[in-house]
Amino acid sequence: MAKALLVKLKESLISVLPIAIIVLIISFTPLAPLTATEQITFAVCAVMLILGIGLFNLGADLAMTPMGGHVGTGLTKSKKVLVLVSVCFIMGVLITIAEPDLSVLASQVSDVMNDTVLIVTVGVGVGIFLIIAVLKIVFHKSLSMLLMFFYLMLFAICSMLIECGKNNFLALSFDSGGVTTGPITVPFIMALGFGIATTVGGRDANENSFGLIALCSIGPIIAVMILSLCSKGEISQDTLNALASYETVEGSLALIGHSILNTAKDVLLALALIVVFFLILQFTVLKLPRQKLAQIGIGIAYTFFGLVIFLVAVEVGFMPIGFKLGTEIANFSQPVLAVFGLVIGFVVVLAEPAVHVLNKQVEQVTGGGVKKIEMLIALSLAVGVSLCLSIIRMIFHFSLLYYLIPGYLISLGLSFFVPRVYTAIAFDSGGVASGPLTSSFILPLIVGACVSINGGADAILTDAFGVVAMVAMTPLITIQALGFKAIMSAKVRDKIAMKRILSADDEQIIYFE
Repeated sequence: MAKALLVKLKESLISVLPIAIIVLIISFTPLAPLTATEQITFAVCAVMLILGIGLFNLGADLAMTPMGGHVGTGLTKSKKVLVLVSVCFIMGVLITIAEPDLSVLASQVSDVMNDTVLIVTVGVGVGIFLIIAVLKIVFHKSLSMLLMFFYLMLFAICSMLIECGKNNFLALSFDSGGVTTGPITVPFIMALGFGIATTVGGRDANENSFGLIALCSIGPIIAVMILSLCSKGEISQDTLNALASYETVEGSLALIGHSILNTAKDVLLALALIVVFFLILQFTVLKLPRQKLAQIGIGIAYTFFGLVIFLVAVEVGFMPIGFKLGTEIANFSQPVLAVFGLVIGFVVVLAEPAVHVLNKQVEQVTGGGVKKIEMLIALSLAVGVSLCLSIIRMIFHFSLLYYLIPGYLISLGLSFFVPRVYTAIAFDSGGVASGPLTSSFILPLIVGACVSINGGADAILTDAFGVVAMVAMTPLITIQALGFKAIMSAKVRDKIAMKRILSADDEQIIYFE
């Protein structure tokens, strides 16, 4: 176990180190000077982030992934579809409520809609679409056609929001879809899909194991859009002041103890809901051996401590520094802010815990056909470009739909030209890339820049929010482009091989009589 933990810590060190180095280097320049206390606070929190990601990834391997796999396999073998979809709905709701980055987003928009109502609404959206995703696997339905249908429905509801004068809620609605697929949701749901797909079988089992995250990202967007029709208000100055309060980070290290207690309580409650429901399934359906349960129990402990350390590091160090970096760099130069967004977006995805879970399963399911390094490069490029484009949108103050509509048209169009497994992986990657660091570091950075450029709280809903949606959309294009490249490369190799065969010298052919 100690050896496995060291491997995970090494991986998380490689992931977090680039972003930590970039921020600390910038803190010594006129771009965004930080005080010595802020630099120390950020450095300490970076170390905590490394430890938290390492513990969480080990916990995901020992607990969250096996739990999802056992639930998917056990319920599918029972051949009771009604029980399967009922359990999936409940698990979808519970896991979403447990998702930490959703709570972060909800707390930042509590002025415009009740945060508890928002979280429950998003949970119900995930639960309903998890049912749809599971039925897709059971009945072997096409993911591309389902995505096409539900995105058309989504944009139809989007037009209703605009017609009702609620277009300021569009960015928040799309962001809600991105933050639901975080460190707790991804390991469990991906393993659930893998368990169901392998049990159901069929020649498309590998492809069917992906796509659950993609569909579960649509449900919250539609649910929050419907909720937005009944909501009103704007981000108040009090909320803005709360967001900006970490500019005075001088006492942040002293707040770590208090933050640990609050975060531990929230994570414990969230994980307890999942564990209790899993135990009910264990005694009624699964009946796993004690050795498996002991491993899952150890994994839950690792997951708990990893998440607590991760979230405390984000709250105490990364959120305040993100806000201040956005404010300071925007004041210095807007073009530099766009370039910084490109660079920081390229490396921040490396520190998302769920990304490593996805990459590992992709390489495993595709038999090494899609390498982890290829996935990381494609995701990094996507997130860097999306952050740069979000900053440009914020500066020039235009609608998020100018990006999303052509982006999703390109994504859905590519789905007809690449292998279906690449489409499933791409749409899952979009949800996975927009994890806790996106909502807790990138979003505060954009909010800080928005406050500096647009001068108040009124533009936050329309201009700052939407960055999570962009981070969730751009991987759909880059991963499918990776698939398109793979097809073209295979065709070129086949063409060269055929040309060599046809041009071969007959004298070199050996005839056997």
